[in-house]
Amino acid sequence: MILKLRSVSRQHGLKNTSSAVKFMGQEFVNHTWVNEFILLGLSSDQNTQVFLFILILVMYIITVVGNSLILLLIRLDSRLHTPMYFFLSVLSIVDLCYGNSIAPQMLAHLVSSPKLIPFHSCVLQLYVSLALGGSEFFLLGAMSYDRYVAVCHPLHYTVIMDEGLCLGLAASCLVAGFLNSLMETVITFRLPLCHNVINHFACETLAVLRLACVDISFNKVMVAISGFLVIMLPCCLVLFSYTRIVIAILHIRSTQGRHKAFGTCASHLTVVCMCFGATIFTYLGPRSASSEDKEKMVALFYAVVAPMLNPVIYSLRNKEVMAAFRKLVEKLR
Repeated sequence: MILKLRSVSRQHGLKNTSSAVKFMGQEFVNHTWVNEFILLGLSSDQNTQVFLFILILVMYIITVVGNSLILLLIRLDSRLHTPMYFFLSVLSIVDLCYGNSIAPQMLAHLVSSPKLIPFHSCVLQLYVSLALGGSEFFLLGAMSYDRYVAVCHPLHYTVIMDEGLCLGLAASCLVAGFLNSLMETVITFRLPLCHNVINHFACETLAVLRLACVDISFNKVMVAISGFLVIMLPCCLVLFSYTRIVIAILHIRSTQGRHKAFGTCASHLTVVCMCFGATIFTYLGPRSASSEDKEKMVALFYAVVAPMLNPVIYSLRNKEVMAAFRKLVEKLR
């Protein structure tokens, strides 16, 4: 199998160099120059690939239609012109872009062979997917702060969450996500590579790092620090916000008031538990020989499943969104 992969690597975009390469003070000889990468994908079985193609295609269509519909409803219904739905619209845009950065290529590779991706496309895909993934975590943190203000300071909600603060928070989330991704992408693709066969369905940081001919301890540490900041900073904000929200709800005497207060947070809390729960399970769970397969499953979840579920959760669990949808249907009739 290894000899076969090496043979395929030599046929597709991998050229040996005779000159020595210097990296971080060490000299390495006979490294490679990569023109394109070969992705092994999710499975090599043809029947499984057909099943995955149909499944992922359906989920991708739901993602595009669902998020586009959320954006349309927020744009058309003036009742949804609030900070909560502003952040939801930004989240929908991020989910749309995230899904489009990976899903179309994955679908094409499920019905084609070999699964090739040019070097520059691989760099761009890794950068964009990392940036959007990080931005989504920061956005979920900002949305939790919005819910905290709505529940704990309802009389001052519109004053605190004014247009300037909402735009500033959304821009900060995107800038933080893209800056973090830039750092990871640069240190990943500076490494000399021994081959160009990536055991993944997309260009993902750890999968690319495994191609390196040098010690990647520094890169792993930087990836761990980056992941910790991207996940834990929003997570701390979410924990702080919902701790204060729970305390505020417990002080509400009427059962109806408690249900109403919790109802404003239910959709966001569901998405938070889903996204942060999957990440914590992945990175804090026991490492095993199947860790590469687990990385694929988690990447598939964030690239295809989460962008599909977010609009579904926010629409089915939100009376205002459903009311706006019914109003739109009536107008179309």
